[in-house]
Amino acid sequence: MSRPLVATGAADPSAVLRGLEAALTGGPALLPVDEDAPALPTAAPAHVPDGVAVVVETSGSTGTGKRVALSAAALLAGAAAADAALGGPGGWVLALPTHYIAGLNVLTRSIAAGTTPSVVAAGHFTGAAFADAADRLVAGPTVPRRYTSLVPVQLARVLDDPRATAALAGFDAVLVGGQATPAALVSLARSAGVRVVTTYGASETSGGCVYDGVPLGPVHAEVVDGELLLAGPVLAEGYLGDPDRTAATFTERDGRRWYRTGDAATVEDGRVRVSGRLDDVLISGGEKVPLGAVERLVRELPGQDGAVVTRRASGEWGEEPVVVTEAPIALEVVRAHVGAALGRAARPAEVLVVERLPMLASGKPDRRSIRSLADLTT
Repeated sequence: MSRPLVATGAADPSAVLRGLEAALTGGPALLPVDEDAPALPTAAPAHVPDGVAVVVETSGSTGTGKRVALSAAALLAGAAAADAALGGPGGWVLALPTHYIAGLNVLTRSIAAGTTPSVVAAGHFTGAAFADAADRLVAGPTVPRRYTSLVPVQLARVLDDPRATAALAGFDAVLVGGQATPAALVSLARSAGVRVVTTYGASETSGGCVYDGVPLGPVHAEVVDGELLLAGPVLAEGYLGDPDRTAATFTERDGRRWYRTGDAATVEDGRVRVSGRLDDVLISGGEKVPLGAVERLVRELPGQDGAVVTRRASGEWGEEPVVVTEAPIALEVVRAHVGAALGRAARPAEVLVVERLPMLASGKPDRRSIRSLADLTT
């Protein structure tokens, strides 16, 4: 059995909301698309298995792209588990793009609660735009509780605006995820009366399924060989049209189906602490950026065949790519070349020119030393 897969532009959240309502009740499956992003190498199929309700496209840790197939049951299980953890259903302000799982979750939870989300105006996110959306939510039909979901850079911008901060302090919970959230930012928000809940999850887990380090009710967390594994009814069906990747990422263990996150972590006293990626991927503004793919693109540019791309912390974006090279090149050239292939989040923040790149005895770049050089420029 199969069902049609309908692509819907994420620039129109109301259209995505209507498509999601239909998908969750047995209608055509939904594929929200970012029409400004580079298309994946292969076209999406016209039909999907009957159990698939929503397909989320992501860049993936290798930069090759993937389509995560989610069932209605998984999405609604995530919504129910979140409501239980937060204190009940409520009304939501939508501040995230709906082609991301976090944005879709705002819509899913609104549908499950029978509420209508208030949408932040399109364009550059500002505290004023968020405050306006919060006002519209208050002025709308009565809702039992008020929630929103943000990435750290959005939270920082809200806290820079007194009116937006006051509005945010009136929410019952503010979910913050998509990347590691700086502790100083969380502290600043909480000191302003904002009820911040840090979240962890992925498209493959129907979004955030670990709140403030604690797995949601039906979710199980375990570490195997240093890698965090997650199980529960929120797991995706797999990757559309990619059975090999599905088999490698979703495994059966102890009578449960587990998702291999690719993240290094520990679980102590039931609390999950993620320390970073096991592979070479950073999270910038909530988006995964494969550093290997960025480096390959930089090395395509004239004189940059020995350039190295590393990461450094960013108070605004979480982490950001940095090019370290012996050959000067304009930052604008690098950003344009990388951005055209991998999108905005992958564009390097700086070109750091050094007299000589640190090298190992093997002749390979000493990446640890190179990262230290980048850290010194913050």
